[in-house]
Amino acid sequence: MLALRRDDTAACARVGITVTKKIGGAVVRNRLKRRLRSAIRAVVPQHGRAGTDYVLIGRSDGLSRPMIDLMRDLTQGLQKLSKSRPLEQKA
Repeated sequence: MLALRRDDTAACARVGITVTKKIGGAVVRNRLKRRLRSAIRAVVPQHGRAGTDYVLIGRSDGLSRPMIDLMRDLTQGLQKLSKSRPLEQKA
């Protein structure tokens, strides 16, 4: 997961998802993206930082991992990123 702090005063966190072709064909990649979107909807409103862009990079483990574990991993990642400084700031 990557984070980018925006300078605007937006009241929401934005999230993007990327899944490479190494994971599998379009059907497999889309299944993983659907699972990640579901986890995002459940976790980011509570744990995401307003005015921050997040990028999730899909890994093949996400296909077989239980949904509760995906949500817990996402929560831990967001908490870890909120303690550290975002990678860069937009000018």
